[in-house]
Amino acid sequence: MKRNKMRVIGVTGGVGAGKSRVLEYLENRWEAFVIQADLAGHQVMEPGGVCFDRVLALFGESVRKADGTLDRKKIGDIVFQDEELLTRLNSIIHPAVKEEILRRLEEQERGGRELCVVEAALLLEDHYEKFCDEIWYVFAEEEVRVERLMSSRGYTREKALGIIRNQASEEFYRSHADRIIENNGDWEETCARIDKGVGVPCGF
Repeated sequence: MKRNKMRVIGVTGGVGAGKSRVLEYLENRWEAFVIQADLAGHQVMEPGGVCFDRVLALFGESVRKADGTLDRKKIGDIVFQDEELLTRLNSIIHPAVKEEILRRLEEQERGGRELCVVEAALLLEDHYEKFCDEIWYVFAEEEVRVERLMSSRGYTREKALGIIRNQASEEFYRSHADRIIENNGDWEETCARIDKGVGVPCGF
């Protein structure tokens, strides 16, 4: 009997929207294989990773820690003040991360996986929709996100708002998403929306 094609859902949304909890639910309830672009980015920058040598060459030995790994905090501080270096870093990391994600998706499909979920903050900007069957936008009101960031990360209100308002707008996400997963605090309602989304693929 021919196996159905593996379904790939792309998940995105602003900081504090609760994407991690949504991913955890998809993994536990629906046995989805979850790939997070940020974690893939860490992997490709590890010693032996495909980007390690190029990143080290870009920033120099000052960003190598005593244990041989790259000091990502130091790199982050440098590129925060140098837009050209940030662009060059992204040109190294982003293609490698996308390639790694595609490799993992192919591996899961060969293994018979039915559902994979790819989460990336820049999922739309980096055009991950090209290999995702549908895009989900995890949405929460700004005030809810501020409270979450203050509680979970210890941010001040001003810092939380600054980060939120420096990201893509709600209108941008909504205009590109196939499905909106509201996550404003009633977790049972959020789960019901997720269940409906998994049970009814977009386009049906």
